[in-house]
Amino acid sequence: MHAYRTHTCGALRAGDTGQSVRLSGWIHRKRDHGGLVFVDLRDHYGLTQLVFAPETPGFDTIERLRAESVIRVDGEVVARTPETVNPNLGTGEVEVRVRAVEVLSEAAELPLPVFGEPDYPEEIRLKHRYLDLRRETLHRNIVLRSKVIHSIRNRMIGQGFLEYQTPILTASSPEGARDFLVPSRVHPGTFYALPQAPQQFKQLLMVSGFDRYFQIAPCFRDEDLRADRSLEFYQLDVEMSFVTQEDVFAAIEPVMHGVFEEFAEGKPVTPYPFPRIPYREAMQKYGSDKPDLRNPLVMQDVSEPFRGGGFGVFARMLEGPKAAIWAIPAPGGGSRAFCDRMNSWAQSEGQPGLGYIFWREGEEGGAGPIAKNLGPERTEAIREQLGLKVGDAAFFVGGDPKVFTKFAGLARTRVGTELGLVDENRFEFVWIVDFPMFELNEETGLVDFSHNPFSMPQGELEALNTRDPLEILAYQYDIVCNGYELCSGAIRNHRADVMLRAFEIVGMGAGDVESAFGGMLNAFRYGAPPHGGLAPGIDRIVMLLAGQTAIREVIAFPMNQQGQDLLMSAPSGVGERQLKELHIRPALPLKA
Repeated sequence: MHAYRTHTCGALRAGDTGQSVRLSGWIHRKRDHGGLVFVDLRDHYGLTQLVFAPETPGFDTIERLRAESVIRVDGEVVARTPETVNPNLGTGEVEVRVRAVEVLSEAAELPLPVFGEPDYPEEIRLKHRYLDLRRETLHRNIVLRSKVIHSIRNRMIGQGFLEYQTPILTASSPEGARDFLVPSRVHPGTFYALPQAPQQFKQLLMVSGFDRYFQIAPCFRDEDLRADRSLEFYQLDVEMSFVTQEDVFAAIEPVMHGVFEEFAEGKPVTPYPFPRIPYREAMQKYGSDKPDLRNPLVMQDVSEPFRGGGFGVFARMLEGPKAAIWAIPAPGGGSRAFCDRMNSWAQSEGQPGLGYIFWREGEEGGAGPIAKNLGPERTEAIREQLGLKVGDAAFFVGGDPKVFTKFAGLARTRVGTELGLVDENRFEFVWIVDFPMFELNEETGLVDFSHNPFSMPQGELEALNTRDPLEILAYQYDIVCNGYELCSGAIRNHRADVMLRAFEIVGMGAGDVESAFGGMLNAFRYGAPPHGGLAPGIDRIVMLLAGQTAIREVIAFPMNQQGQDLLMSAPSGVGERQLKELHIRPALPLKA
């Protein structure tokens, strides 16, 4: 007999009745039923119920052992009586009558329970992550992650992609987020950087003649944390040669759709080809470049009915050249209580309020302060434009769309959620396309890249030389699912002359570009194929499939919101000897 087990704790079935077995695992739960002690024994594979009688050797030991102690038992598989069968458990038709038990590891008092999975503070959960990972939901999430990655790999290879590895220690890059720097011992005063993404390397692989690349790539970005972002993360990094934007879409859509359909547990997934929405249209209709299309609400510009009308605030606002009034329809929201609730929410978001009109039976032209001032004819025009009816409402935001768009998007989300219009049980994919190549930096007032500096501008060199930079679009695209950006991508700028001109527009001279990106520029001068790619985030994909809202719930050993690993006490100080070897000295900030 094996030293520890003949079966796992999820393997035994009714057909095993009468067998002598050996199991090992953790004590998940104990129950004392009139002399008999029942123990749920847990391992990676499942639970098996054990029965200990008072005469069983080691009975006293089992009675005193804490949950999460590790034991090995020998016993006989017996069928449960019909009334004690557990239909929710794979092993629920049988139990093991224990003949012998050995304690393999006794557990101390637990800092957090494993059974029952009650909410516990993040600090305790992350400090004792090895216990947290034993909890059923989190354990299942990490197993799901492994299966999703395996499925992605198979699907990519099935489409003719090959997996290649790129360096972890590389050069610091001036674009994007802050780099994590690694001091060089051999070259004093110089630093490696951990890759924010394998961007340049995957493009160089295309220049080197490799046609279809992918990698489950670790990436590192020193940026502020939030629920769907981590300092270190993994992405499905993809690049393809001799492709257009449509070729990239056609390659990745079956992978994304297939993975989600495989693990969606029956929830509908958007069939491909996925819908495509230009960036500017997405901002106008949804107030976001990552719209949640499970929410059916579409915002509209209703400036005309308000222009020169009786509602003075909006009428005066529209005298400005950039001003507009947008409406957020609210089907089923036609009550003063709901409208007042939304108005209070807007004030909690730092807004002066949220204007509204609602339509109710027997009241011509709508109700509310705006309707009374605007008059029935204009109010009716708004209702008709939005396709609303009695029992519905509309909310309004006004001013410069550049200023209010984000809030309008939040209001759309709030209305859809509050009215129960969002279908939670589906996965809705959409491509956001035609991102602006450049944008105005609000802090400096200068032109800057809006997305990815290595993207090909639509119109290429001619557009860069002849058009207003703020009007130039790029071959850039995002995949969005249920309001989460899963990836960014682009058709790359594979021409050195076009790249130098693009960087010139944002104020970087040829010398600066050569210094920062010389390796890639030189490669382009020796024959570069048109190429493009993208990089869906593994953590966010698994987070959505697991029904979670924080990626730490699908990462085995995540950091907290302050970027600390509480389990391993990182980051931490290092000894003077190590610092001396690296030729560096900390320059700590002065205390106030």
